[in-house]
Amino acid sequence: MARLSKDDVLKLARLARLELSEEEVSEYFTELNAILEYVEQLQGEDTSDLKPTNQVTGLINVTREDKTIDYGYPVLDLLKNVPFKEQDQIKVRRMVG
Repeated sequence: MARLSKDDVLKLARLARLELSEEEVSEYFTELNAILEYVEQLQGEDTSDLKPTNQVTGLINVTREDKTIDYGYPVLDLLKNVPFKEQDQIKVRRMVG
């Protein structure tokens, strides 16, 4: 059975650049060892007949159809307050390098 020592927890904290109090070291020591025990338990199970899970919600094509909505304002009226326009469209600075 793989078990972490408190020195291992301190080393992991140092690698993660975490400053832990003695209380936190003890807490993480207990929690991480519990996680490792659970992983060992899972590794002992036979999963050869299970299919890989790559989608769990059952949703398929959850996109909506693009529709043009006419709000009743002519395009040219909407463009009156735009500082820069080109061919009846809003002109902006280049966004992608």
